[in-house]
Order: sequence, then C-alpha cells, then structure tokens
Amino acid sequence: MTQPYVRVNDLKVAFSTEDGVVRAVDGVTFDVERGKTLAIVGESGSGKSVTSQAIMGLLNRKTTQMSGEVWLGDTEMVSAKDDVLRAKRGTEIAMIFQDPFASLHPFYRIGNQLVEAVRAHSDVSKADARAKAEHMLAEVGIPNPDRRLDDYPHQLSGGMRQRVMIAMALINGPAVLIADEPTTALDVTVQAQIMELLSRLQEEYDTAIILITHDLGVVADVADEVAVMYAGRIVERGGLDDIFYRPQMPYTVGLLSSVPRLGTVAERLIPIPGQPPSLIRLPQGCRFEPRCAAKHLVPGDACRTVQPDLLPTADDAGHLVRCHLDEAARAAYSQQRLLEATSSGGAPRPPRSCGPRASSSTSRSPRARSARSRSAASRRSAASR
Repeated sequence: MTQPYVRVNDLKVAFSTEDGVVRAVDGVTFDVERGKTLAIVGESGSGKSVTSQAIMGLLNRKTTQMSGEVWLGDTEMVSAKDDVLRAKRGTEIAMIFQDPFASLHPFYRIGNQLVEAVRAHSDVSKADARAKAEHMLAEVGIPNPDRRLDDYPHQLSGGMRQRVMIAMALINGPAVLIADEPTTALDVTVQAQIMELLSRLQEEYDTAIILITHDLGVVADVADEVAVMYAGRIVERGGLDDIFYRPQMPYTVGLLSSVPRLGTVAERLIPIPGQPPSLIRLPQGCRFEPRCAAKHLVPGDACRTVQPDLLPTADDAGHLVRCHLDEAARAAYSQQRLLEATSSGGAPRPPRSCGPRASSSTSRSPRARSARSRSAASRRSAASR
C-alpha cells in the first residue's frame, strides 16, 4: 500500500512576541492521499492558515519556532533548505490564497505573472510559457484567454481573479493544492463555480487538496475527510459522515448546531458561548473547557487540569476525538444537542450548499475513484514519456 503523499506528524509552530510565546499550532498530525480532499475547519485563530503556511514553507524561520515533520512525497519540508523549498513550491505543492486581489501584482499583466510562474521552474521560451498560460486560463473557464492575458488584475471580477489564481497554482502541475478560504469574498453563485472547478481539476490531475474554510456547506460538498481545529490543535478528525452524522467532540457539535438550515423552523441558532482562548495563555487542561457545555458530565476536574489526547473511537479507528467524556456520553450529548438545533426529529443532514458533489451520486463511489485514479495515472505516465 502506498503512503499518503502529504504526511504531517506532530507539527508545532510558535512565535515569540513581547507578550509571550504564541503557540499557533500544537501537535497537529494528519495525511492526505492524491485525489482526496482534506478540509480543515474551525474558528478564526484556531491555527488553520498557520498550518498551511508551515506545510508550504512560507514561515520566516528566523522568527518562528517550528518542530515536527511535514513530508511531501519523499521530502521532509521542515528541515529542508530554502533552495529545496523554492523548488518544491509551484511544482509539487501550490496554494490558493484567500484574497486574489492582494495576491496578484497590480502593476503587471495577468499573462506576465503566469509566464513568470512557468519560467521560474521550467527552461522554456516566453512564447511557450505564454501558450501554456493561455491554455491554463482556458482550463479554468476564462473566456477569450488570449485577450485576458493582457489584462491587469483590476480589470477582472473577483471570480475571474480567483480563477487566475487557480490557474497560477496549477500551471506547473503540483501534486498538492492548498486552498485557503478560496471563496470567502465571492457571492454564492461564483462560489459554486469555483468549487466545481476545483473538483473537476482535482479529478483531471489527481491532485491532493487541503481545503481551509469556515463554510461547513462547502465542506459537506467536496471533502473526503475533515479535521476540526481549536486553539492550535485538532480536536476531532474523521470521514465526512463521522463529522456530520456522528460528531463526538462538543466543539464540533457546537459548530454544527450554529449552522442555519433551509427547510427548518427554529426560533434562533444555538451559538457557542464565549471566545477562543489566548494562544499565549492557554488553559491548563482541555482548551475548550471554558466554553464547553458538557464539562459537567465529566467527574472531577479532569477537564480543567488534564489535557485530553486525540484517540480513536471504539467503532472506527479513523475517527479521532480529543475529549475526556466517555464515548457513550459523547454520543448521547451530541445527538441531544443536534436534535435541539433542528426540527427534523433526527440527526441533521450535512448542510449541502453549492458544490458539484452534492448533486452527483457517483462521484464518491469506489469505482469512480478507481477510474479517475487510472485516468490520472495514465496522463502522468504519458507526460513523463
């Protein structure tokens, strides 16, 4: 059995400030296979973006304390030298940032920026690089790509700029794509188009995607696995059904309970009380304890004094939960809270929003996955020849 292409093991990232050490990421572990999507969700400040920047090697090593391992294929990125990181970025791993207007240089035409991305990693002429840039703009659905190459970023709409960023990220055929809130600033219809585009390109190129988002509807549409982060740690991780139908961490239950759903009648949403803790002064025990509505179910003061481990559930070794509650109590609590949050009389359906997989019954089938993997493998083999 082949190893997952991305393997993150006990990743820790901290920043020294005048007020103290900010522990932005604390012991994060996960992996992603090619052709699969891992969604990382959580509130602002939970460490999602810092995790992605650490994987990309974008953090300043002079001001950052970083430990653990990040394996990209056969290369360990945390200990790699700067020239190795530069060679990997763009060719093996790429990133779509949250704000395309801030990511694209306002003084340079779109074509020049795409050509630069190609020639930075390939010994090709400007004409060949421009032809490849035009092809990628067409791939991401931009009309008249030959003309758009001569446009400046401000001449494009928000959705078009995000498509340009996707083209730039994929133009060198990376195996891994990190999408950091790629649809935050876009309206719902454009959001649907962007997520459908990412899914189509993933199937075509067999790309592993790490999706960072606040939108649980997007997660339900496109993710294969979900990692829920809180205060720098993963507090629950599992498959899509595990997280949406059988959540066991009270924080995950709180996130799902606060999502509005069409077709239900409720007086008001059930928010998570309080605020996330300071990453400089973290709680001694469970980091969610000050806000947790289930802490009274744990005997003694373990929640306040002991940090829980991320452990698998009894029924599913791939479903990991960080909580002091015993499994039966967690399941009963989550079902009760989710019943309170919906008028359906049962566990809520995933809050489907707009992505293409919501309307496709075959996209997740093993047969479809196998066919796409064989197709992608044949394309890579042909390209290598």
